[in-house]
Amino acid sequence: MNNIKVAIIMGSKSDLPVMEEAAGVLKDFKISYEMKVLSAHRTPKETVKYVEGLRDNGVQVIICGAGVSAALAGTAAAHTTLPVIGVPIDSSSLKGMDALLSTVQMPPGVPVGAMAIGKMGAKNSALYALRILSLNDPKIVKSLEQYNEEQKKKILEINLS
Repeated sequence: MNNIKVAIIMGSKSDLPVMEEAAGVLKDFKISYEMKVLSAHRTPKETVKYVEGLRDNGVQVIICGAGVSAALAGTAAAHTTLPVIGVPIDSSSLKGMDALLSTVQMPPGVPVGAMAIGKMGAKNSALYALRILSLNDPKIVKSLEQYNEEQKKKILEINLS
């Protein structure tokens, strides 16, 4: 796990299409990451063991994607002092609202940064992780500034006439 800055954890393999959005952003910015499927409910001991070892392995940010009860981000945050970003996944008949509420309703002392539901939230989770990493890395600051400039150009180039 050497040199991995971001850990991406998802509760189920079915969450992969959503969480690949986060991985894609990190890949574009050339930030090392690792992806794992671990469940707060089905593999609780393995999840805790993995999360507890992340800081010692150099990881600086954790992104957790989960649907339904979405306990993964809270479980991670309860077992580390690293920043944890939660991505609610729309995998139930409630279209992700259950996961969103589970992600944002953390008790005091267990902070989780919550993103939007689905792919948009996964993409923003990676961008938010980059902003956290940029606090100690001027190269990431420059890359984010360039990204923002490219986003601005895309909007300004739109001609509706």
